[in-house]
Amino acid sequence: MSQVRERETPVVVRPPRRRRRVVAGAVVVALAVPGVSLGRAMVAPGAAPASVRAVEWVRDHGGNHLVDLAENWWFSRHVAAGAVPSTHPVTTAQAAAAPHPVASVTGHAPGQGDWTPGRVGRDGLPALYTTWFRPDAQHPGVVAAAAWIRAGGYDAHLVAGTTQPGGGPWPGGARVAPQDVPDLLATFNAGFKFHDTPGGFFAGGRSSRPLVDGLATAVVDDSGRLQVGTLGREVSIGPHTVAARQNLQLIVDGGAPVPGLDQNGSGRWGTSHNQGQYTWRSALGTDAAGDVVYVGGNGLDLVDLADALVRAGAVRGMELDMHSGMVSFSSWTVAGGTVTPTKLLPDMTREANRYLAPDQRDFFYLTLA
Repeated sequence: MSQVRERETPVVVRPPRRRRRVVAGAVVVALAVPGVSLGRAMVAPGAAPASVRAVEWVRDHGGNHLVDLAENWWFSRHVAAGAVPSTHPVTTAQAAAAPHPVASVTGHAPGQGDWTPGRVGRDGLPALYTTWFRPDAQHPGVVAAAAWIRAGGYDAHLVAGTTQPGGGPWPGGARVAPQDVPDLLATFNAGFKFHDTPGGFFAGGRSSRPLVDGLATAVVDDSGRLQVGTLGREVSIGPHTVAARQNLQLIVDGGAPVPGLDQNGSGRWGTSHNQGQYTWRSALGTDAAGDVVYVGGNGLDLVDLADALVRAGAVRGMELDMHSGMVSFSSWTVAGGTVTPTKLLPDMTREANRYLAPDQRDFFYLTLA
């Protein structure tokens, strides 16, 4: 008579209840902490769209390499075709006061390289001119734009944002001073976030961290003049300095692009992952007469940016911020008694009046002198 064996019931060894609670709690914390951090970033003070806040949060939490990989993949397959700003006829006096036309590498097109006058200064001549041109013969759809602001016709201001440079509170309320709005001439972005550059920020008589000799620096003095140069060489910090902003090293020096931009040895101009990208970029410089020159555009690599700055007349220049949502420039004119902004390029993604409200990032604005 055969015996039927009963099925053996497997013995399950359960972890102690306390250990399960500890493990579960650790998992909840691991998921919750990034969630809380991201949530705080999404509602932090200062104007910035959700897409910009999310990408910046990823970069700030160890995701720089991942964002760069994704962007490099995208930009290697998509070189932007930029929108062209509108122009209008100029008078003989306006044309005579304008800088020399900007040479294009793709041949002439109506309005290309010709300077359009902006707001009239106290002397009756335009204090600002803007233009557009195509800087890249290999990608003829790419559009860059430049603004030229006449020395002596403006007063410059550098304002800290709600999150950059950090170390606040700072004077200025992270926006254009309300009393300065009627005299606005231009508003534009500053440089990289400060964990991406070794340089410093100075305003209100103090620094967020020390300014570094040898780095590209935009300096504002108590006469309202804005200068761009290497700290310790063309520019310095002294008793008449009101503000200063550093960002890596010069990209234009002696009226020419600095050698080595295409290789970016030792990361002098940022990471090798992002400086070859065709993306939104901006730069600030001064010409031989001390006039201010700003350049911005989409679909530019670092070499294109420096070349565009030289074409616009700069003898020295530094890169400012990059990527969509970071590059902003508006010129301001009076229409019907109201001061009205116009984007330097129509496809700049942020609002033309961006800096009238508190912003997360530091920025410059210029008023009529």
